[in-house]
Amino acid sequence: MGRYVKLVRRGRPDFVEVKGVTYCGDSKASPLTIKHCPFHHEVRAYCQAMAASLAAEGYELASEHAHSNIVLLAHKDFKRDGRWHTWIDYDAFTRLYAQYVAEGTPFSSRDYCAPTPPWAEWNEAAQDGGFDPAEDRRGKKVVTNGC
Repeated sequence: MGRYVKLVRRGRPDFVEVKGVTYCGDSKASPLTIKHCPFHHEVRAYCQAMAASLAAEGYELASEHAHSNIVLLAHKDFKRDGRWHTWIDYDAFTRLYAQYVAEGTPFSSRDYCAPTPPWAEWNEAAQDGGFDPAEDRRGKKVVTNGC
């Protein structure tokens, strides 16, 4: 983790998205197996340690999505009035880009960020892992010898 923390300190990105590899089966192109894939709780723990190491630089845990095995760290500049703004307002981005092309007016991600839905914000105690409550979640049925 130390080298990633050094990279973040050096680059000072707005966001750091950490994704655990998702196993998609054997491949001749890669020696990776299911043993190389972290569980979401391991990605969360890794990111908690990263956030603790980067707290002085203004980074905090902002969002997660367990289904994608992703946790997002964001600079605290994207937390306004106690809410994270880590989503993209595509209409604002399109307008700002057109203005940049026409007039050369610079803009940054702070100018087109949108509020993160509450269900996607980081919550240490959350059991849902950042799933949209409006979506249906279906699990596999476990069949054991026809019983």
